[in-house]
Amino acid sequence: MTSLSPLRVVQITDVHLFADGSQRLLGLPTMESFQAVLSQVNLLKCKPDLILLTGDLSQDGTPESYQKLQRWLTPLNIPTYWLPGNHDFLPAMEQVLDDGMISQEKSFEVGGWHFLLLNSQVLGCVHGYLTRETLNWLDQQLKMSRDRPTLVGLHHPPFMVGSDWLDGSTLQNPEDLFAVLDRHSQVKVVLFGHIHQEYSQQRRQVQYLGTPSTCIQFEPGSEDFALGDERPGFRLLHLYPDGSWWTVVKRTSYSHQLDLAAKGY
Repeated sequence: MTSLSPLRVVQITDVHLFADGSQRLLGLPTMESFQAVLSQVNLLKCKPDLILLTGDLSQDGTPESYQKLQRWLTPLNIPTYWLPGNHDFLPAMEQVLDDGMISQEKSFEVGGWHFLLLNSQVLGCVHGYLTRETLNWLDQQLKMSRDRPTLVGLHHPPFMVGSDWLDGSTLQNPEDLFAVLDRHSQVKVVLFGHIHQEYSQQRRQVQYLGTPSTCIQFEPGSEDFALGDERPGFRLLHLYPDGSWWTVVKRTSYSHQLDLAAKGY
């Protein structure tokens, strides 16, 4: 591994904020758990160079929920980029999340790495899909940056993850994504959210990584909907200019009694 300083990236995903900060998701106040995650990010030994938000930032899709998100991220003073998940409302995101340190750019370069953020949202549906337009854009972006290691982000996992109830809502056309990525050897990492759990799978030379939610966690390998007892968390990545990298999932000490009878996810 190179001795040069790495680019430090934090992935935060599945925040599920409400316009009303007192609202809860299955009994958990998502505002509190998100703030606990941000507090831990702020305590990292080395300040991150950027934050990637990989969807489901809001539970109700309101401008007010995104305004809260922006208000809590701003004090970190870290460049932040985002993409939508199935619970998000893209017009509100574009209206609010494009100010100060928060950018709606989907193709950018930092620290010798190229970042490409994809919209896998299907309006009104839980599952994901990448349109031909999105895939063509991805292919063109990769053709223009063959000499730089690349990280791709999207919300929905392009694999089934071994939970029957979740596997119906993954990316519905993963082979179309793989067909593009297989043509471009500079792609090193693909990040996603949606599954509220840690996940890692290698396909060819690309590592695909899922990350815990900042709020409720899903039980891995569950046949039916089931919540796990892991704590909220985030992913930290160190990306080196030569294309090497390492990553770790960090979890907070935050806990809250869940309401297993509640509705609303």
